[in-house]
Amino acid sequence: MEQRHLGRTGLRVSRLGLGTLNWARGTDEQEAADQLKAFWEAGGTLVDTADIYADGGAEYLLGRLAESLVPRDDLVIATKAGSVLEADRRVDGSRRHLLAALDASLGRLGTDYVDLWQLHAFDPRTPLDETLQALDLAVTSGRARYVGVSNFSGWQLARAATWQLAAPGIRNRLAGAQMEYSLLQRGIEREVLPAALDLGIGVLPSSPLGRGVLTGKYRHATPADSRGASDHLAAFVAPYLDEPASRVVEAVATAADGLAVTPLQVALSWVRDRPGVTAPILGARTAQQLRAALSVESLSLPDEICRALDDVSAPVHRYPDHDWSTL
Repeated sequence: MEQRHLGRTGLRVSRLGLGTLNWARGTDEQEAADQLKAFWEAGGTLVDTADIYADGGAEYLLGRLAESLVPRDDLVIATKAGSVLEADRRVDGSRRHLLAALDASLGRLGTDYVDLWQLHAFDPRTPLDETLQALDLAVTSGRARYVGVSNFSGWQLARAATWQLAAPGIRNRLAGAQMEYSLLQRGIEREVLPAALDLGIGVLPSSPLGRGVLTGKYRHATPADSRGASDHLAAFVAPYLDEPASRVVEAVATAADGLAVTPLQVALSWVRDRPGVTAPILGARTAQQLRAALSVESLSLPDEICRALDDVSAPVHRYPDHDWSTL
């Protein structure tokens, strides 16, 4: 699998990443082992997790498999911290919480360091310089090699990245930004993606298949074994089952028919090769689904197909994104 640099850093990762959101919940240990082995054998290196996935179960499972199945040095392990499951607080970006969460993650992963440590979300109640100081402490203490953010808006990303760049050699630049991005969710093109490109931050798209909808599995009905039919993920899929999304899915299916490939391959290839993107994160539930996604490695979409998909999925962004004099 082709390797890419994560942003303007020396860290090289596979251009597809393996996500573990389902591990230790909908994906058991044997299935997770099959996924990791298939990913590694295909040349994949970037494996993404978070401290809240399955209440830490995903990290624990990844740590066990990295110890017994795949050499640790062959993997680029990324995890996240900051999200909390409290009734009155969803994000805690305090230095106290973040560093304690990192230590807990390292314990579950069974490793002395993570390759990429990411803030799971922006905390408006904690001073940003305090939050970012936790990232710097993680690197200087050797517990993280690189740092990044996730789910930041454009101004939040620009502010954080600029703060880090203001003191080179003292603060550590942001390497990556993990954001939802697909043909059904192009919101980051408004401000986040331009900021990332300008600041040298690699984008790691989550849900690159539109939460599974772009595979075409929901075109005629909701499969009983799908996320859309599950109790805990049905609401996650529902926003992409409306009429505008359906038009995009049909366009993807038409392109796939014309290229003699699958809708999954078309949708994933589109987002993988967008400017600024380093590696989409694949959240497969089974090894079979993962192998189908990994088959996209040999596919590059023709320019005319890309333009057609751009047009049918284009979000409506006017002021202030366009020249105000033309509006």
